Amino acid sequence: MWFQQEIHFPEVARGFHLITDDIARALPCLNDCHIGMLHLQLMHTSASLTLNENTDPDVRHDLDAFLSRLVPEDLPYFRHTLEGPDDMPAHVAASLLGTQLPWRCGMDAWP
Repeated sequence: MWFQQEIHFPEVARGFHLITDDIARALPCLNDCHIGMLHLQLMHTSASLTLNENTDPDVRHDLDAFLSRLVPEDLPYFRHTLEGPDDMPAHVAASLLGTQLPWRCGMDAWP
């Protein structure tokens, strides 16, 4: 059985944001899933998806600090600044981290 649904998220500032609860609310059918695969595809090129631990919020902080240092907003050779100084760094992060995330669900894999 296949199920497809588009989920819309509000615009958020640069950083690492938890979306697990948003996905669970948008897809209540996951509660009935015994085994399967959830495939998330982000349809925006200046945002990305990554799977990481959620026990310590410092992980999100440190990942953001690392990416901000790796790809700062004030690099003088960035020409693409049409949507602001954070736009090109977000494109680079999306290229590095990706915009797709497969997620095994069922058998206690879904939080």
